[in-house]
Amino acid sequence: MSDQQPDNVRIEHAERKHRYEVWVGDDLAGFTRYTLPDDDHVDFIHTEVGDRYAGQGLAARLVREALDDVRAQGKRIIPHCPYVASYVRKHDDWADLVDWP
Repeated sequence: MSDQQPDNVRIEHAERKHRYEVWVGDDLAGFTRYTLPDDDHVDFIHTEVGDRYAGQGLAARLVREALDDVRAQGKRIIPHCPYVASYVRKHDDWADLVDWP
């Protein structure tokens, strides 16, 4: 697979499902699920992207946009999800939002 993303990618916040979703056209390509342990935190617990879409940078884009949204809400993150934890460790611009589990 290529690291190049398809042109028709969009991220949606599916609040009722407590997850952010990445869509490629009409296909759900993946999601990152969270819980809301209190009024101040979003606890990311699981991220996955379907095999068909692996290696295209979709998980990174999904997590980046989810974290942007959390920041815009004035909340903090708890990265229980190994992918989200790895992402924030590699990108210092999220350090101010993280409360490690």
